[in-house]
Amino acid sequence: MEAIELSAKWEPKPSFKLGSKDIEGKLTYLGSQVWRYPNVRKIEKVVPEIKPNEVLIKVKRVGICGSDVHMAQTDKEGYIYYPGLTAFPVILGHEFAGEIVKAGIRAINKRTNQPFEGGEPVTVEEMVWCGECRPCCDGFPNHCERLQEIGFSIDGAYAEYIAVPAKLCWSLNKLKNRYDDIFKIGSLVEPTSVAYNAVIERGGGIRPGENVVILGGGPIGLAATKILKTAGAAICIVSEPEESRANLAKKMGADYVINPQKESFVEEVKEYTDNEGAKLYLEATGLPHIVTDDIQNAIWECKAVNSTVVIVARAEQRMPVCGEYFQVRRARIVGAQGHSGHGTFPNVISAMSAGMDMTPMITKEISLEEAPENLKILQTDKENCKISIKIS
Repeated sequence: MEAIELSAKWEPKPSFKLGSKDIEGKLTYLGSQVWRYPNVRKIEKVVPEIKPNEVLIKVKRVGICGSDVHMAQTDKEGYIYYPGLTAFPVILGHEFAGEIVKAGIRAINKRTNQPFEGGEPVTVEEMVWCGECRPCCDGFPNHCERLQEIGFSIDGAYAEYIAVPAKLCWSLNKLKNRYDDIFKIGSLVEPTSVAYNAVIERGGGIRPGENVVILGGGPIGLAATKILKTAGAAICIVSEPEESRANLAKKMGADYVINPQKESFVEEVKEYTDNEGAKLYLEATGLPHIVTDDIQNAIWECKAVNSTVVIVARAEQRMPVCGEYFQVRRARIVGAQGHSGHGTFPNVISAMSAGMDMTPMITKEISLEEAPENLKILQTDKENCKISIKIS
């Protein structure tokens, strides 16, 4: 089968220290500290064999994530941008949907509580949690101590076929009555679930009528916009300097868009909310060292008490925090990682089946062969939001 693989050189920075879960020369939880000179290329690979608890999926759609771009993108010294769990070489791709073609004898379909059958349309969690460690047993699978990640540390879906544990699969049958192409929207379940976990599970959600502010008009920020407007946000403000993404934010439900490079973020938030501020602020830019001051000043100068700031974007940089602002305003900062557990995937699929259409985020469709070229294009291209790879 054809697949798109990323390889890189293990060459740790002088300050890097091997962690307890790192594997010398192979795996690390601090990718940007060790991996150098990434190379993305098309390869031929055998169709994977499945274990008794796994299914083999024929991939139909897979999205290019910003994380994929950052694994292929380097700084001036040649180190990858992506700071998280990585093991190379690896087939990229984790936002996908496809059709089950083969199932192991212990591969159970959660929809029917019976073994999976061929032909079932599914999407898949990217976080491969063990279910046995303390975080998993405590109900926090996104923080599994034995975590593997599809397309990061184990082979992903930039390929014709992929083998995955059945426990990670969720049926897309519910979408058939509303969408002509269930695999197209099905490939958006994973990034939408990351946003859902951030603003609903970790951020605590909102009451209908409350205001929200999203910093960053990338796929996660835009998905959060749609989720929160669907949940009843009165005013949703998106901070985004790029015109194309600002326009897309409005299509996804944003009431107002701020260009922070030309306007005062704090003053615009005060004006649009009648100085009430917001219940929830989402940091989805990956630039916490730049935007945190704006968030804190908005919390301080507006009337709202009990705001929540959710950090979802990955970034190495430290962010400046004024404890006084958070203490006096009874505000809090929470981190959000992943998308597993808490009913997130089935809730997102149900919301999509009820009309929460995320497909406007897809701005370009390509073939698998075009993936390496587009990973490079997306390093500088701000016009496209989500590029979807069609695999037949």
